[in-house]
Amino acid sequence: MHVWDPTTYLSYADERTRPFVELLARVPDPHGRAVASVVDLGCGPGHLTGLLARRWPGARLHGVDASAEMIAAARDRAGGPGDGSEDAAEETYEVADLRDWLAAPERPGSRAGERPDVLVTNATLQWLTDPLDLLPAMVGRVAPGGFLAIGVPANFDEPSHVLRRELAAEAPYAAHTAGVASPWSPGAMAYLEALSDLGCEVDAWETTYLHVLEGEDAVFEWISGTGARPTLQALPAGLREEFADELRRRLRAAYPPRDGRVVLPFRRAFAVARVPA
Repeated sequence: MHVWDPTTYLSYADERTRPFVELLARVPDPHGRAVASVVDLGCGPGHLTGLLARRWPGARLHGVDASAEMIAAARDRAGGPGDGSEDAAEETYEVADLRDWLAAPERPGSRAGERPDVLVTNATLQWLTDPLDLLPAMVGRVAPGGFLAIGVPANFDEPSHVLRRELAAEAPYAAHTAGVASPWSPGAMAYLEALSDLGCEVDAWETTYLHVLEGEDAVFEWISGTGARPTLQALPAGLREEFADELRRRLRAAYPPRDGRVVLPFRRAFAVARVPA
């Protein structure tokens, strides 16, 4: 199993944060009540938890991630100095696969019988083979009248992914990379249809971001912390460096640098669903 590195993942923290901010901006407050609890499925290193706290002051925040390294980083952040306010959010984290968390009869991070008013999952569902199949369980975990907010990459036909997959399928790499996790996702329309079928009111959209990155190998540095990481970790020493050098070469051809910068188009899909009251 691959291991996530919070430091590498946060190399482009500003670019990875913007879609999350725009997702939260489209989540209304539930009618007639304040948000008491928010759960973040796939919270990563917790660098966005502060945004949840500012969006819903005083709400209890609970982050879930399958990576022990990510949760350790999140807990370190949560253990730092607070703002000293009396209404500072209660913030907890746990290591768990989100599928296990959804299936648990008693959900850690919530009080007895409580469902979160807002369930957020950002840049996580692309690692699952069956994201749409999980939507009924996710909707079922949200308090009536609450919201499910989903953000997911939708750029898997871009050279940054296609070139990685093609190279990984070539000899001598294929013997090591067969079956390695590779991200994918359906588009916003699929989420709109699936969530509407569950009785939700749905706001779904797609946005293509044009990330201007410094350095001729910036695209490789971007994907080495996310989509390419499982592939790189599956390769033995020596072969890994050879693979990385060749992938850098192909990416430079696909994303030619100009004045030391490259442009990475990145399409993301979003859905905000109001759960039936």
